Amino acid sequence: MSEFIQNDSSAVLDMVMRERRLAVSDREWQHRLRGYGYGIRDTAEGRILTSLLRGASICNLPTHLAI
Repeated sequence: MSEFIQNDSSAVLDMVMRERRLAVSDREWQHRLRGYGYGIRDTAEGRILTSLLRGASICNLPTHLAI
């Protein structure tokens, strides 16, 4: 079961990274993610990808995406 969750979150993270490459700004990137139902929350530990529908945290974003 944990393998499925890890594969699912890695597919989402791949999509997030692809959308970051396509966006020209951080604001546009966040707007594009909202279209997929995801958001980014800034915390003391870094940025976290969240589900807008559930309000739940999905995964921490890598530091190179935190800019």
